[in-house]
Amino acid sequence: MNPFEPISRAPSHPLADRAGLRLLAQGGWALACALGLSACVVAPLPPAPTVVQVAPPVAYVPPPPAPVVSVYVEPPLVQPEPIAVAWAPPPMLVEAPPPLPFAGAIWIGGYWVWEGNWVWAAGRWAPPPQPGYGWVHPYYEHRGNLVVFVTGHWSPPGVVFVPPPPSLSLTVVVAGPGVHPGPAPMGPQGVFVPPPPGPRPGLVVPAPVGTPPAVVVSAAPVTNVGMHIQANVGNTSVTNVTNISNVTNITHLTIVAPPSATASGQAFQSSVPAQAHLAAALPAMVHAQAPVPISAQAIPSFAPNRPPAALPAPQAVHAAVTPAWQAHLNPHANNAAPPAPPAPPAPAAPPAPAPVHAGPGAVPQGEAHVHEHEAGLPARPAAEPAARVAPVAPAEPAAPRPQNPHPQPPAAAQVPHPVPAAHAEAHKPEPAHPAKEAPAHEHHEDREREPR
Repeated sequence: MNPFEPISRAPSHPLADRAGLRLLAQGGWALACALGLSACVVAPLPPAPTVVQVAPPVAYVPPPPAPVVSVYVEPPLVQPEPIAVAWAPPPMLVEAPPPLPFAGAIWIGGYWVWEGNWVWAAGRWAPPPQPGYGWVHPYYEHRGNLVVFVTGHWSPPGVVFVPPPPSLSLTVVVAGPGVHPGPAPMGPQGVFVPPPPGPRPGLVVPAPVGTPPAVVVSAAPVTNVGMHIQANVGNTSVTNVTNISNVTNITHLTIVAPPSATASGQAFQSSVPAQAHLAAALPAMVHAQAPVPISAQAIPSFAPNRPPAALPAPQAVHAAVTPAWQAHLNPHANNAAPPAPPAPPAPAAPPAPAPVHAGPGAVPQGEAHVHEHEAGLPARPAAEPAARVAPVAPAEPAAPRPQNPHPQPPAAAQVPHPVPAAHAEAHKPEPAHPAKEAPAHEHHEDREREPR
């Protein structure tokens, strides 16, 4: 048997061939589908959006202040001895100063003083007791679990305020009859001023020495410790200034409070004047008006070696939030989209250009653009083609009217501008000249040239 001899195949049946082709086609289709599915990448479904529900801001209702004893206090003429009180002064009250009554007057009062209890020393304008005397604001210090207090007083010329040294031993003063002690001071150790109107009693606001208590009147109410005051030297906020009594270039103070300290949960920062009368005139977020003293007679300042003065009956004080506090309480209300401005009115159609009489030196519009381009000037934008207006037939002359003995010029009449004589002569139409007859000798020459 020849190995190279081709093997003869038996003839196949037609039905078998068709079945094989069908199986082959089905296999190819399945293979193509498998290859197509293997090449497809199914993207994962995006995660469902997270809906964050923001709770509406809770309306703040300041606690009702306790009844207040309001008096005028006659300040001492020298720095008095410090005293130690077992509880903190209440929050500040609102007392806007009246206009300056005379030149050289100084705003004194408007803060809490000790008179067997914390009483309100009503503010007033007063002249210095002697020429050259200056005013020293009250001194509050959180020391241990007590409050070291030095009332506001006059200072002779050249005398500076001396804070009580830490080594000084003080005895806690005794409260007056029927006085219920308040909460102990809450806050950092050191010099402070009472909190702004509205918060709970006991909180203190750290501040440099010499800070007027009225600077916090316009600040946000606080419910926790954290608010503090920084001095501004020029336009820079400085944190290491601890005594501003003798610093003359401090005109403003910065009040800062984190969100954890304010009643609204919003951070607060504000720059206020360092002068007491200017700071007291700022609008307060919580308006707790200081009552006017019942008696205009001033009482002497407290001294440990003598009994306290007789005090009038306490007066009720009401506290209410103001629009300034509402804006701070709802900061998102200020971020709302402003109302859409009204649509501007449609521009009026420009008046038709008046006909321009070209003078001797006038240049057509097209040539003017050419000259500007050749001179290196920027080409003016081409004007949009104006809508064609059908020519208006000239109106027939109106019949003459009888002359008015007192003629009046029309309201909208346009006075024609006089045309210079030279310009009129240049545009005067030339008269038609008659045709000139040829001389007789020219006719004779023409006859000779004609062919005979």
